[in-house]
Amino acid sequence: MARQSNAAPVIIKRKKVSGGDGHHGGAWKVAYADFVTAMMAFFMLMWLLNATTEKQRKGIADYFSPTIPLSRISGGGDGSFGGESVFSEDQIAQNGTGASSLKPTTEDQALGQTGTESLEDPPDKGKFDEEVRKIEEALMGIGGESMVSDEVMRHITTRVTDEGLIIEFFDVENDPLFEEGTAIPRPVVTELAGVLNRVFGLVTNQVAINGHIRAQPAVLKNNPAWDLSAKRAMQMRKLIEATGFAPARIQRVTGFADRKPALKNPLAIRNSRLEIILLRKGK
Repeated sequence: MARQSNAAPVIIKRKKVSGGDGHHGGAWKVAYADFVTAMMAFFMLMWLLNATTEKQRKGIADYFSPTIPLSRISGGGDGSFGGESVFSEDQIAQNGTGASSLKPTTEDQALGQTGTESLEDPPDKGKFDEEVRKIEEALMGIGGESMVSDEVMRHITTRVTDEGLIIEFFDVENDPLFEEGTAIPRPVVTELAGVLNRVFGLVTNQVAINGHIRAQPAVLKNNPAWDLSAKRAMQMRKLIEATGFAPARIQRVTGFADRKPALKNPLAIRNSRLEIILLRKGK
């Protein structure tokens, strides 16, 4: 008994070990990395918007757009929901006489073998085509000397429709047809008016003038689109008549504001233009 009472007591100490209470695990690191990545992408986007031109931004957007069609048949159409596929005739050129629905509209319908021909030829097609050929030869200098300078030529494009020959004059970068926001013509417009008088003197068809302008980047309280497009078309009429063109041959002068853009981007400078239409007989 004495031996047992002299023995040192045995003390057992239990230590509780906890893991990572102070750091709450590693999940916060993943969340923080995602946040930093998102912010980097955001600031890169802001930089690209500020440092690139409209044309460059369109190229970047096209790079990320799908370019391989999954089907050669146009989707959507003019039915209940009026949907359209990006591969419909309204989006890309099509051959043949097909269309995007069983009852295609005039705009969605593919025309002829080239996509630009009418399904029904007008009665004066042969004679009109000959007149158009003469005008284009005189205007573009095909087989001879052009009536317009190279500086003016870059503002011009032509096309033939069921309505007639459309000679389109459009703004180019840093070289608009009119002073910004006004109907005051620049010298290039005066030169174009003189050219029109000469080439239209080869025929007797009537003429129509359409004015178009590009959309504004912000919604304005008093949008001048309608008045400005009409004033520019009217100014073109006055310039043509001042060169000796017969006023009786001008059938109509119309302003379309920004309602019919030439390009998908309504803000594109190319949408500011004048259309001088040599009308077919009876149009």
